[in-house]
Amino acid sequence: MRFGVRVALALACAISVACSGSALFRQYEYEEDVYLSLDGSATVYVNGSLAALDALRGAPFDTAPGARFNRDQVAAFFTTPVTHVVNVSNSRRSNRRFAHVRLEVSDVRRLSEAAPFAWSKYQFALKDGRYAYRQMIGAAAGSAPPGVNWNGSELVAFRLHLPSAPLVHNAGEANHKRGNILVWEQTLAERLHGKPLELVAQMETESILAHALWLFLGALAAVVVAFALVVWWIVRRAPAPARMSS
Repeated sequence: MRFGVRVALALACAISVACSGSALFRQYEYEEDVYLSLDGSATVYVNGSLAALDALRGAPFDTAPGARFNRDQVAAFFTTPVTHVVNVSNSRRSNRRFAHVRLEVSDVRRLSEAAPFAWSKYQFALKDGRYAYRQMIGAAAGSAPPGVNWNGSELVAFRLHLPSAPLVHNAGEANHKRGNILVWEQTLAERLHGKPLELVAQMETESILAHALWLFLGALAAVVVAFALVVWWIVRRAPAPARMSS
């Protein structure tokens, strides 16, 4: 019994150490996820600490650990003529408040008109038979607020969720995730100092959903044809009914 308790305690300690390390979990201070559609519209998710939003995007949020999270203030910051906020939530990590924002954009090329995304220039167009996306990210808008307990290990990530298979990109093969997801990363320190970052991707003109639908319809047609051939073969092999003698 005593041995079992020791094993359980040792296992709990090992799990705690592993979970707190960076080997298993990469903790991001700021993230932008763009779910792009072929018509140029997009759903954008922003996840970041209030301190990072103040430092990187010039937001006016109260970063004190005990400050109340003001959902309306966050929604107002991300609401612009070219963006529509769908949802705002929050969490806490390392004694810092984090905001999680989902918004819709009708034209990703105009996203730079919104203050929270004005550090980027966006291009999206059909060229040489493929769609080309380009995002150039420039300098941060503000400076680090006082009293933030950053330790230098914090990361920033930009993710692009493509609507069709990527043909060319500059994310690097290690950052090409699950078929159509591309990831670019920087340290928070690099982003605060405005180290330029360029996101480039070219993709097919047919969406992954449409391609999957055509595959499904093709498979269904093959099943129908195969079933019809089996029925025809059975009918042909069946013996003809005997004629009744008069």
